[in-house]
Amino acid sequence: MAGDVESTRQPMKVLVILGHPRIDSLCGALADAFCEGARAAGVQLRRLDLSTLDFDPSVQTPSPNQQPLEEDLRMARESILWADHLVFVYPTWWGTVPALLKGFLDRIMTPEFAFRTCEGGIGYQGLLNGRSAQLITTMDTPPLIYRLLYREPGRNAMARATLGFCGIHPVRALAFGSVKDATARQRQAWLARANRQGRRLEQGRITPVERLKHKAGAWLRGLRLQFYPMTWIAYATGGLAASPSSGVFGNPVFWIGYLCLFLLEVATVLINEVVDLRTDRHNRFFSTFTGGSRVLVEGLLSLREVKAGIVAALLGFLASSVWLLSVASSAPATVIAVLGMLAILAIGYTAPPLMLSYRSLGELDVAVTHSIGVLLCGYVFLGGIWNDPLPWLLSLPLLLAILPSITLSGIPDLEADAMAAKRTLAVRLGRTGALWVALVFTLLSAVVAVAWQSMGLAAGAFGGIALAVIPHGALLSWLLYRHIRLDHPPGRIDGLMAASLGYVLWFGLVPLFQLAG
Repeated sequence: MAGDVESTRQPMKVLVILGHPRIDSLCGALADAFCEGARAAGVQLRRLDLSTLDFDPSVQTPSPNQQPLEEDLRMARESILWADHLVFVYPTWWGTVPALLKGFLDRIMTPEFAFRTCEGGIGYQGLLNGRSAQLITTMDTPPLIYRLLYREPGRNAMARATLGFCGIHPVRALAFGSVKDATARQRQAWLARANRQGRRLEQGRITPVERLKHKAGAWLRGLRLQFYPMTWIAYATGGLAASPSSGVFGNPVFWIGYLCLFLLEVATVLINEVVDLRTDRHNRFFSTFTGGSRVLVEGLLSLREVKAGIVAALLGFLASSVWLLSVASSAPATVIAVLGMLAILAIGYTAPPLMLSYRSLGELDVAVTHSIGVLLCGYVFLGGIWNDPLPWLLSLPLLLAILPSITLSGIPDLEADAMAAKRTLAVRLGRTGALWVALVFTLLSAVVAVAWQSMGLAAGAFGGIALAVIPHGALLSWLLYRHIRLDHPPGRIDGLMAASLGYVLWFGLVPLFQLAG
C-alpha cells in the first residue's frame, strides 16, 4: 500500500472524527482519551466534532456532486486528504452509525473525491488509497452478540462498504459495550483502552501483522492465479497422454515439472506487470480479465518488490529445472529444448528483445505456449517423444480455442495499448476486426474438435466434445456477432470474456477426463 511505511521525517497525520450528536457523551470522552494518547505518541492531530459543523446531511440533488459543499464540509474534506490515519468515534444505533455520521459520509464521500466509477459503468476504483482507519464504537448490545448474532452490520458498512470501498485499508475496529450495564469502573477501563490505542500510533498506524496480510494479499493479486488452472489442465493432459497406464499424479516427475511451469508463469506474469506499466496506467477499462493486476498502478507493491519477485521466480525456475533433469527419464537434451523454447516464448511475450505482444504476435504466443507448449512439456517429462503426433493433435483444437479469448482481451485495453505503442491485434485491426478474428477461431476450433472426435484422432481424447462445444460455440458466436452488429463504444466486455474463457475449458477438460478414464 502506498504510504504503509511511515516517514521518519515527519509525524503521522491523524484525523479524529466524533460522530455522536453530543460532545458530552461517552463517545466524546473516548475521543478525548484517544486524542490524549495520540498527542503523547507525537502525531499531528486534527479533530472534527460533527455536531458542531454546519451542513445539510441530506443529499438534495440527483447526484451528490451537484450539491455545493458547505464551508465546513470543504474544510472536512481537506482534513481527510491531509490525514494518513482516520479515527471514527461513534455510537452503534440500530446496528449501524448515527444519522449525523451517515449524512456526513453521504455528503463528503462523493464520486471523484472518494471513488471513481470505472469507464463503461462497471466497477469502481477507490481514490483514498494510502490511508488507514480506526473505528471506536459504543453499543448497548454486548459486542459478542453483535458479532455472532447480528454479524456486525455497522462495522461491515463502515470498514468494507464505505472506507474499504474508497481505498482505505486496513480498517480496524474497537467496540465497547454493553454501555447500559457498564459500571463506572468499566467505563474508566474503556477510556484507558482508548488512550492506549492512541499511544500505539507511536509504533506506526499499521501493525506488522496487518502489513504482512496486506503484502500477502497484494502478491496474490499480482500473481493473477485465476489464469493458472488452464496451464495445469494442458500439462496434465500431456502427462496422461504420455503415460496413460501409470500413476501420473503420483509420479514426482509430474509435480517437479509442474513446479517449473508454475514458476515460469509467475515470472512471466510479473514481467508483464513491469513492462506493461505504462499501458496499465492509462487503462480506463481494466477488469479481472484485462488491464493487469494493477498492483504497481495502485502502489500495492513497489517496482523494486516486483522485480525482486521476478528474480526469485526465475532462480526458482532454474533450480527446479535442474531438479527435473536429475529425475526425468527422457533425454536431458529433449527436456532442455522443450522447456527452453517454452521459457523463451513465455518471457518474450512482453520482455525485450522479443516483446511479441507489442508486435501483434502476442495472441499467437499465448495460444502456442498454453496449448502445445505446456502440453508437450507434460508429454516429454513423462517419457514421451516430442515428435509423436499425439501431443500435436491434442494441442491444435486447444490452440484455436485460446485465440478468441486472448484476442478479445485486447479490446478493453485498446486505447491504453495504442497510447503505449503496444500493437495487439485489437490495436492493429480495430475493435470490429478483433471480434471477427475471435468469431472465426471460435468456429474453427469447434470444427477441428468435432472432426477429431468423428475420426477418433488423438487417442479418442475428444470423444463426446461435440455435446459441449457445439452449443457453447454457437452461443459465443452469437454473442460475438451481436457485438459486431451493435458496434458498442469502447469499454469492458466482461460477459463476452467469461463466455470465451469458459469455452476454452472444454478443450482442456474433455481430453483430460477422457485420458484419465
